[in-house]
Amino acid sequence: MSSTVYDFSATSIEGQPVEMSTYRDKVLLIVNTASQCGFTPQYKGLQALQDKYASKGFAVLGFPCNQFGQQEPGSSTAIQSFCETRFGVSFPLFEKVDVNGANAHPLFQYLVKAAPGIFGTEGIKWNFTKFLVDGSGNVIKRYGSNAEPKDIASDIEALLN
Repeated sequence: MSSTVYDFSATSIEGQPVEMSTYRDKVLLIVNTASQCGFTPQYKGLQALQDKYASKGFAVLGFPCNQFGQQEPGSSTAIQSFCETRFGVSFPLFEKVDVNGANAHPLFQYLVKAAPGIFGTEGIKWNFTKFLVDGSGNVIKRYGSNAEPKDIASDIEALLN
């Protein structure tokens, strides 16, 4: 069992390996995203958080996932283009991953154990589940899909101070 998010790596949406330790000392909001979901407009709010707090040591990390209603069917190129053109996303996006089940990305296997959902469930219920990580790589809190990014700002600010 890994001890922090820094023990993992992922592949950027451009196909490059990224060590999560790249984000050491940053407060992170790790989100499983989808382009064809009712919550997709949250990309705008996530980008607003990125814009507001990036200079203070914060980053949103987006992980597209097609496990919920097949709402992320596109290629990495299509996902990246959609996010940039529709929502001006500049925060890091990664290759499409599974967040639940036997093929779940190891980072998400760790996140769901570190911050279980309601009633201790580990499985992620839908797109745009968010995990707040402190500057030491520890998972602090999990937010459901309906948690608007702006409503997480005070928790981010508390970790940045």
